[in-house]
Amino acid sequence: MTKNVQRRRVLNVGSSNIDFIMKMNRLPRVGESMTDATFVQTFGGKGANQALAAARAGGDVRFVNCVGDDSFAPAMLSSMAESGTDIESVVTVPGTMSGTALVMIGGDGNNYISVAPGANYEITPSLLQGMPDLFDDVTLVMLQYEIPVDAITWIITEANTRDIDVMWNFAPARDFDREWFGRIRYLVVNETEAEILANVPIHEIEDARVASEELLRLGAEVVLITLGSSGSYYATGTTYEYVPAFHVDPVDATAAGDCYCGALAVALVEGKSLYDSVRFASAAAALSVSRLGAQPSLPYRSEIDQFMGDIT
Repeated sequence: MTKNVQRRRVLNVGSSNIDFIMKMNRLPRVGESMTDATFVQTFGGKGANQALAAARAGGDVRFVNCVGDDSFAPAMLSSMAESGTDIESVVTVPGTMSGTALVMIGGDGNNYISVAPGANYEITPSLLQGMPDLFDDVTLVMLQYEIPVDAITWIITEANTRDIDVMWNFAPARDFDREWFGRIRYLVVNETEAEILANVPIHEIEDARVASEELLRLGAEVVLITLGSSGSYYATGTTYEYVPAFHVDPVDATAAGDCYCGALAVALVEGKSLYDSVRFASAAAALSVSRLGAQPSLPYRSEIDQFMGDIT
């Protein structure tokens, strides 16, 4: 008889967006018009990006989201499904537009982004309560901050009740009751978000350690700070570790942080050590930076493994 092995699933409750991208030699100044941009329409949103990144990195991912009944949503969901993401829990809300993002990217890979949440704000506790099998086979819950706060607190509460680890990418940084950080296993932030939460400017690696200590005091068990092209830093209270980034020629950094989070979730669920998980996430993020677009840039597992093999 074949032994029934429990699936190690990542549950991602988050946002999705239709991305309208302008790529130009440099970002405009306030009031300046740039007329030599290249236009690309792709799909994004932190939730969808991280779900897709995790699926392409080899994870078993269930994505929970709301989209509008606009003409863009079917193609976006089809793209996610083709990459192996479970989209059965994505709900279409009639009379609503899907989340939309306007992105400007300069020649150095830096960007300006503005987002209209649209259907993403239809994710509510009552909607989630109507999904009775939501936590079946789930090993890790992955969250961001592009959905309503009451949905986030409901998910965290339910995950805690079931003793399921929560990884929260606190992005974008907004007001939140900090007592909730004590219910998070993994808190993932970039330099700006770390500065907002810890009130510690980050200019060098030692600053990241100081900021991580402040963030640990908020209650999270593990703090991970992404430092862009400089790498990332993680802290557990007993271990403090800087992990350098992999060098690539930058093209577009739009989804690098999301790619990092998705790959990190997969590595953690697979049982990799924290250090190896961060290295795996860093490799995935490096590959994404070398490509244009949010979801189109997200690498597959074979690409990540080959990249890591080539540099060792």
